[in-house]
Amino acid sequence: MPYRNLPDHAFWRLCRDAEDFDILNLFSPSFQITPDMKVGTIGSCFAQHIGRYLKAANAGFYDAEPAPSSVPDTIAKKYGFNIFSARYGNVYTTRQFLQLIEDSLSNTIPNGVAWEKDGRFYDAFRPGVEPGGLDSRSHVREARRAHLRNVAGLFAELDVLVFTLGLTETWMTPANGRVFPTAPGTIAGKYDPDAFVFWNMRYPDVRADLDDIIAQLRAVNPKLKFLFTVSPVPLTATASGHHVLQATTYSKSVLRAAAADAATDHDGVDYFPSYEIITGAPFAGQFYEENLRSVKEEGVDTVMYLFFASYKSLMDQSFGGGKPVVAPAPIADTSGDDDLICEEAMLDAFAKS
Repeated sequence: MPYRNLPDHAFWRLCRDAEDFDILNLFSPSFQITPDMKVGTIGSCFAQHIGRYLKAANAGFYDAEPAPSSVPDTIAKKYGFNIFSARYGNVYTTRQFLQLIEDSLSNTIPNGVAWEKDGRFYDAFRPGVEPGGLDSRSHVREARRAHLRNVAGLFAELDVLVFTLGLTETWMTPANGRVFPTAPGTIAGKYDPDAFVFWNMRYPDVRADLDDIIAQLRAVNPKLKFLFTVSPVPLTATASGHHVLQATTYSKSVLRAAAADAATDHDGVDYFPSYEIITGAPFAGQFYEENLRSVKEEGVDTVMYLFFASYKSLMDQSFGGGKPVVAPAPIADTSGDDDLICEEAMLDAFAKS
């Protein structure tokens, strides 16, 4: 009988009977992360938690574009510093990530990079990192060129890259296939239906992007390992024409399947189940705030407990082998809609009163 000798965590009833649903058996890494490794983070809003826990635990977080030491951390974060491993802001889709890789490795500044609002100019591919904008299009291009050099250096140095996939929905310019982290007009720029189209990525698109991401980064850094996760944060709004619940389920299902398949097909690539912990039926929504979107600090603690517990040397160095019960300070008040540093959350402002 093929099921007779399976471990307890292979059976729903036995997991249900465990106090924590046997959470420590949710993840078995194929490679270890050690304190001496350089670990980078990129992705959607939820990815910000991983970086702050790694920094708080002195566990190898690598920042290729830190803020000047004289700038207070609260101010630095408003300008996109000290959040991810470079100042790229939230990278919601696989295509946005792949585009960043290609631009950084070729140091390409595309046309249309500067979006305008009230006489100020913003980088269309990271519009949130300069809250007040810059004073000219040329300054946007100069700042982006320096940023891309830092990103290229980051990719060459890392041992492990943690990528949190957040969305399948994006906005694209069909003339050149460029995608953006926000719809034009949300933070800056102007929406033109002749210049921008809505694109909801499908499984083959996401899966192909992940293969390309792995291949292109390993071409410059053969030792690089990847840890893929999926953000458990629901969509703020959808332009798909579907109910937001249906759109969220579609998006997360595609991302979850593609990330796990990529991990199965590539050596040195793992899928980490943060999505399952927060959204899973055994936890009955207990890790969400009242808005049913923001993740409670308790939920983040649980995800990061599994993360550290899965890498023994990290747990031993950072927490003496015990449970990391003391979390670093939250990035922001997570009781409302404006959780983390999240451009996508701004879409809620466009809802009818």
